[in-house]
Amino acid sequence: MSEASEAKWYVVHTYSGYENKVKVDLEKTIENCRLQEQILDVSVPTLEVSELKNGVEKLADKKMFPGYVLIHMIMNDETWYVVRNTRGVMGFVGPGSKPVPLDDEEMASLGFGRRDVVSAFAIGDPVVVISGAWKDTVGAIKALNENKKTLTINVEMFGRETPVELSFTEVRKM
Repeated sequence: MSEASEAKWYVVHTYSGYENKVKVDLEKTIENCRLQEQILDVSVPTLEVSELKNGVEKLADKKMFPGYVLIHMIMNDETWYVVRNTRGVMGFVGPGSKPVPLDDEEMASLGFGRRDVVSAFAIGDPVVVISGAWKDTVGAIKALNENKKTLTINVEMFGRETPVELSFTEVRKM
């Protein structure tokens, strides 16, 4: 077996709107073919954005790269074949038929890869909510989830303290 350290991130071009279907189908194939040690992750990067619909602001996930899926894998004939023959996949991104992996700097700029980035937030820090339903609410951080990039503050609702989970992007340190 190859080591996971040999794995690199590749980009595949999909039919527009099929990104999540490709992700689900590929994950099923990986499990069925027992390729979990060779194809480590399938990702459709999204960005949480605020949309105004009918005068109401709501948060929605928008695909960062419509028509593309990122795959963390060890490239060999078997994994290439499995990915390339997944329904909805048009091909790998790269010249001709040669897939070109993304380098570490490209992945880091997308928020992938290095997990040693330290959050600017700490438990107890006072924050103000800058967007969403709780905009202008002030609270102290009660919990942090670095993996999900969320934090929890208590807000007063109906006369009692209620925990609310917010994205790091929805708050600002005071």
